[in-house]
Amino acid sequence: MAISQWILFFFVIQVVHSLGTWKLYKASGFKSWHSIIPIYNAVILMKIINRPIWWVIFLFIPTINLILFGVLWVETIRSFGKNTIKDTTLVLLTFGLYIYTINYSNKLNHIADRSLRPKTGFGETISSILWAIVAATIVHNYFIQPYIIPTGSLEKSLLIGDFLFVSKFHYGARVPMTAISAPMVHDTLPIFKIKSYFKYPQYPYLRLPRLQKITRNDIVVFSWPADTVRQFFVREKRVDKPIDKKSNYVKRCLGIPGDTLEIVDGFVYINGTKNILPKRAQVQYTFHAYSKKGISSRKLLAEGFEDFNRTYKIENITENSYQKIVPYIIGRKGNSVENFKVVTSSKGLPTEIIRKTGLRVSEILELKKEMTLTLEESSMLRKISGIDSVIQSINKNKISNETFFPNRITFNWNEDNFGPLLIPKRGMTVKLERKNFPLYKKIIGEYEGNKIEINSSEILINGANVEEYTFKKDYYWMMGDNRHKSEDSRFWGFVPDDHIVGKPVFIWFSIKGINDGIKNWKIRWDRVFTTVDGPGQRHSYFPYFASLIILWQGFVFYRKRKNKK
Repeated sequence: MAISQWILFFFVIQVVHSLGTWKLYKASGFKSWHSIIPIYNAVILMKIINRPIWWVIFLFIPTINLILFGVLWVETIRSFGKNTIKDTTLVLLTFGLYIYTINYSNKLNHIADRSLRPKTGFGETISSILWAIVAATIVHNYFIQPYIIPTGSLEKSLLIGDFLFVSKFHYGARVPMTAISAPMVHDTLPIFKIKSYFKYPQYPYLRLPRLQKITRNDIVVFSWPADTVRQFFVREKRVDKPIDKKSNYVKRCLGIPGDTLEIVDGFVYINGTKNILPKRAQVQYTFHAYSKKGISSRKLLAEGFEDFNRTYKIENITENSYQKIVPYIIGRKGNSVENFKVVTSSKGLPTEIIRKTGLRVSEILELKKEMTLTLEESSMLRKISGIDSVIQSINKNKISNETFFPNRITFNWNEDNFGPLLIPKRGMTVKLERKNFPLYKKIIGEYEGNKIEINSSEILINGANVEEYTFKKDYYWMMGDNRHKSEDSRFWGFVPDDHIVGKPVFIWFSIKGINDGIKNWKIRWDRVFTTVDGPGQRHSYFPYFASLIILWQGFVFYRKRKNKK
């Protein structure tokens, strides 16, 4: 909805409210015309129902206001003696219109000094739950929100199974844009597995004042602009959602508005200078290790390397035994029972499963092994005896394709050699030509809401022939640290400023093997209660936190014993 439509809707609500309550205002000792004045009528209503005036603020907080509307409807009818379960049910099911029957009844008796305490334990429980949801939703939307890392695109900077606190206020909290949605959930209601929101209406985009700007190399949480999914790792059709209900991604911001970005042989250059990452950033690339004698997976594991695959030959595979090992394989080779091979992660096939199924398994000693490594790890690997060479895999094959942004056949960019590309900035003007138009088409049409037409000689924006365009928003370039295993801006382009969610600031818990079943979980104690970014090595504050809890509990115990005496 446009701002003008929201203003009209707001005044319609005021009229509906006044028509349904003007006699109630009069019966409560106020003027009937008080019911029609916006905001002031809400202040008077709080006096009528004997509730704090600061509740009015909640009426203007998205999501919270939906909860408060129901509370106010119930409080209003109870202020006029309607206390039964039937009355409460009717006012909620009619979205407050049941109040009309009270307003136009012959007997109006305002109970000014009614008890505000719930009459039953159940009512008190419901009241406590509602206010707990209100408080949690305010924190969730405007201050801190918990997230979990589901994919390895930022390995080893952030790990799969890291539980994060993401600050909403560092970059300015984005006010929820979806007007009608369930609190404390993102896009799907748990258990029911249905949408938690209505697409329409939508509030205009608004962001609260920020503490800092996004700077190069910041790790940022944002709403994925290209598309969205109901759940990770499940293939399905495109699911169009409002901006604030799109799937959340976490990447590193490598380009800020106004930058010119280029990737040369896997390394990022900003404005012609090679990008220098912070010390905690551990960028990974694909390498190939070679050995004439074969590369031992066990030796690699013993040296601390884990990001590689293993290949096994199985001599007596059957359908039944194959189904037993399916959860542990990521691919297979060979088209016959006599030549059957499977590919696994570095964890390999569990010995227990091999023993139970009676499989005859032998790992193939590969002469060449693909590995995901940091530059430092690649240097360490070269020093291991038996490794002849370690070579970084760089895609130099520049072929016209639609895989990489801007997803047009006329561009020949790839994951390792990309650009140069200008990142748009609010107020920046660019000359539009057929050659560069694909780079900005989605921005102009989808993100900034213009109508685009192209014919043989002209580029038309909103019906007018244009030769240049001035951007209305800031845009960012996001990439994963795991460079060859990250779907990022190289594939779907720019991230608009209204898609920014927040800044990860704290890892409060971390589980290794979180996708492998609870029995395989291992707590990474060295990551618990650590900051996401910062100078020097990562340091856990958990011992300090645990000590404070123990001291506090000791103090509480001491006070209780002292009071008893």
